[in-house]
Amino acid sequence: MSSRRSRSTQSGVSRNITDDQITDLVSKLQQLIPEIRNRRSDKVSASKVLQETCNYIRSLHREVDDLSDRLSNLLATTDSDSAQAAIIRSLLM
Repeated sequence: MSSRRSRSTQSGVSRNITDDQITDLVSKLQQLIPEIRNRRSDKVSASKVLQETCNYIRSLHREVDDLSDRLSNLLATTDSDSAQAAIIRSLLM
């Protein structure tokens, strides 16, 4: 028995996911991803849903980075003792 299998069995956690669970999870992802949700076609492959999910997460990371940079730049031009600076610092945390 592999060490991975023995560890999961020892902890009592089954890591097997059924086909129905996968279908359900893919369906839920499909509803969350704007690129897929806005399509008229109901039939989208699971691989396409996962690919679009990865793309969406990457775009969210880029957006967060951009907003963080913009807030940092705004903070640099704001009086450090002002209420506005305190709000910006709290957003960056």
